[in-house]
Amino acid sequence: MNEITNSIVAATNAVAALAGTAREPVFNGLDWIVIALFAVGMVAVVAFSMRKKNESGKDYFLSGRDANWLQIGSSIFSSNIGSEHLVGLAGAGFVTGMAMAHWEMHAWLILVLGWVFVPLYDRMKVFTMPEFLELRFSRGSRNVLSLLTMASLVLTKIAATIYAGDVVIRTLLGIESVNIFGTNVDIFWVIALGLAFTTGLYTIFGGMRVIMYTAVLQSPVLIGGSLCILYIGLQKLGHGHIVEGWHATLKAVAGSPTGDNTHLVRALNDPEWPWLAILPGSAIIGFWYWCTDQYIVQRVLAGKNQQESRRGSILAAYFKLTPVFIFLVPGMVAYALTQVPASGFTTSGDAAYTTLVAQILPHGIKGIVACGMIVALMASLASKFNASATLFTMDFYREWHPNATGKTEVLVGRIATGVIVFMGICWVLVIKALHTNLYEYLQNVQGYLSPAIAVLFGVGVFWKRATAPAALWAFVVGVVGGFARLAADLMFRNVKAANGDTLKDLKAHVYQGSVTVDQYTSLIAPLKAKYGLLFSLENIHWLYWCQILFATTLLLMVVISLMTQAPDPKTVKYTWYGATAEEKAATKASWNATDVVLSLVVVALVVWFYISFW
Repeated sequence: MNEITNSIVAATNAVAALAGTAREPVFNGLDWIVIALFAVGMVAVVAFSMRKKNESGKDYFLSGRDANWLQIGSSIFSSNIGSEHLVGLAGAGFVTGMAMAHWEMHAWLILVLGWVFVPLYDRMKVFTMPEFLELRFSRGSRNVLSLLTMASLVLTKIAATIYAGDVVIRTLLGIESVNIFGTNVDIFWVIALGLAFTTGLYTIFGGMRVIMYTAVLQSPVLIGGSLCILYIGLQKLGHGHIVEGWHATLKAVAGSPTGDNTHLVRALNDPEWPWLAILPGSAIIGFWYWCTDQYIVQRVLAGKNQQESRRGSILAAYFKLTPVFIFLVPGMVAYALTQVPASGFTTSGDAAYTTLVAQILPHGIKGIVACGMIVALMASLASKFNASATLFTMDFYREWHPNATGKTEVLVGRIATGVIVFMGICWVLVIKALHTNLYEYLQNVQGYLSPAIAVLFGVGVFWKRATAPAALWAFVVGVVGGFARLAADLMFRNVKAANGDTLKDLKAHVYQGSVTVDQYTSLIAPLKAKYGLLFSLENIHWLYWCQILFATTLLLMVVISLMTQAPDPKTVKYTWYGATAEEKAATKASWNATDVVLSLVVVALVVWFYISFW
């Protein structure tokens, strides 16, 4: 949820904030040459990856299960990073410093995927995560998860990427409309729809294989362009000295009006970032996302063997260590620059990243960064399109037509991808027409539904006694609990619109000590009396609510399992304990000391980061 939650608002504000600074075109001829060369490279990679035809669902959705570690690791990372990620995370760094870094330090959870779940998924040979739930529990659990995942991808993730990508690129171009055949057309139609159509086109015809190949090109461009922003920003702040620039950044962020924002772990009474909410809550969501979400896990399912999938996960874990430094820290640098009047740098939090591009980068580098933002959009869209089509084809169509040929599965997958592209665009148009913050609340769906999914997979894998009825009932209760909180958010949004700043300010004053807890209680009493349970429900920190859902679902899972008949002993093979002697030997042979050392280095770096910014 994190930075994605506010990406639409952030990106929209970025346009307005940067409009005043873009008095001349952001790009020149050199930048356009760089962009053109990148486009040629993308076309060449797409053409190369499509040489091999897709003859079956395995080819189309899992790249024939022949992906190597470089493709897997690059694809996991590029799929994770979207244009809303760049804007949202940099904006968060500007406003709250290191607070959002918890989600970016989940590299250790990608290692859990590689070391714990890859062997299980590999021996089961599943196409989708819902398929695992059917094998372990029941068809009902599979259907619920598949429908929820598809809805989440189309209504939140796909639409977010299209919409935020439009606004970000619009900001970089510095224009609001273009003249086509004598008619002024909103640039939205050219950028958002053009990129959605282009990405959808190569995804429809190339499937997962083209996503894997293009990721190898996209990831270094994305990281390299963002590193340029960090390097040049620190140089500017430190008058040519990187280290001095870093010290100046930390000093400015430590002196923020909202407090010392260099710390990761905030006080328990912090209104937005209490450590007891953030640490367990973000880990629950991270486990769901990195170890069980179709959107991510599909990449390791495409590996040619356990070794390649695990090493791809290890590479992705290293990549995941970088967003703090290439996206969040540049936001902190932008804040520090605004505190130096002589720098001439002005921006708002929401526009931090794009303003850095416009104001401090030399031409040529601007083109590279633009390519990075474009590839972020394309990689995210392609992965979401393909994951959604995989779920429909393999979880539903194949159930309806079990004797369908491989070529038919490919055809259905392509049609499903096209339909999903169309639905995503239509939903963006709805949001654009309504001009509502409804979308911001819909982003919370994944945060509220992830606890139940995390429990199903965690308990299903590590507890042999877990039963199908327990899984279904616990899942349903968890989903209902998630939607109940979402409904409270939606119903309360008008109240928040009228009183939101007041409520937020009151909590901040309590945190700072200028308002006592008793005063706060008396001030919110009228709202509490008027809205009753609705106010109490909505006023719980959303990550505390995630933890409540997690504990409730876990308790139900255990209690109902013990009250119902033990599962068929055959289901043990779908748990952590079900590997045969041969399968255990194959797993052991798939890793060596180098893999262990590289993984431990990732863990050590995460620990170092927490110690450094505690």
